[in-house]
Amino acid sequence: MAAAPKRPPLPAILLANDLLDGDVVFASVAATGALAWTRDPALALVAADDAAAARLEAYAGSEFAAQHVVDAYLVDIAIEAGQPVPRHYRERMKTLGPSNRPDLGKQAGDGIAAERRA
Repeated sequence: MAAAPKRPPLPAILLANDLLDGDVVFASVAATGALAWTRDPALALVAADDAAAARLEAYAGSEFAAQHVVDAYLVDIAIEAGQPVPRHYRERMKTLGPSNRPDLGKQAGDGIAAERRA
């Protein structure tokens, strides 16, 4: 029997890659209260307890099964200036964009204009 995968420390956010364009997306809450994907890391839903983390993991599983996203996983974060910031370098780069071109990607505001995908 395989052991359950280890969950990162909380607080955490859920990130994945959109299956159609490969862009990094973050689980957030839509106006209806349902979970949805956003490209803006500032809108990511923060799981502060086990119940919220389990909700995000269940959403990741259902979205993977529906072939909307791939490689969904929880990422431990710190709250800086009121926004979630990944603690690890790899995930921090995924939230920003290319490290050699700060004028491109999410760090430059590209592709995150209040767009949400249900």
